[in-house]
Amino acid sequence: MAYADHDQRRRLIAGLRSLVTLLETRPEVPTPAFTTLTVFPPRGTDDAMRAEVDRIAALLGMKIETRSLDHGHYCAGRDFGPVRYEVAAILSGARAQHDAWRSYAGSVTPGSDTSKGM
Repeated sequence: MAYADHDQRRRLIAGLRSLVTLLETRPEVPTPAFTTLTVFPPRGTDDAMRAEVDRIAALLGMKIETRSLDHGHYCAGRDFGPVRYEVAAILSGARAQHDAWRSYAGSVTPGSDTSKGM
């Protein structure tokens, strides 16, 4: 996934500010208790994606989160109260496992029992 270009970034920031204004002025509009803004580095080798996560983590004084490593996610994040900014690289092993899992999509239909009559 590519990062936002200058104009997209400007529009995102303006949109976030507009959302804040709406939520401040309309207390009847429900909000979640927390939210996360996740940025994914451009797809590349695992080493390149880890290096990009490390670079962004250094910019913001974040540490790599080891709890996500078991799932093949190389992440760092920073909390702003209940709002979280995080950068996450989904490493090749995790992507391959997900692709294998997805390859079964459509092969199993919930509620059907093909074993009857066999």
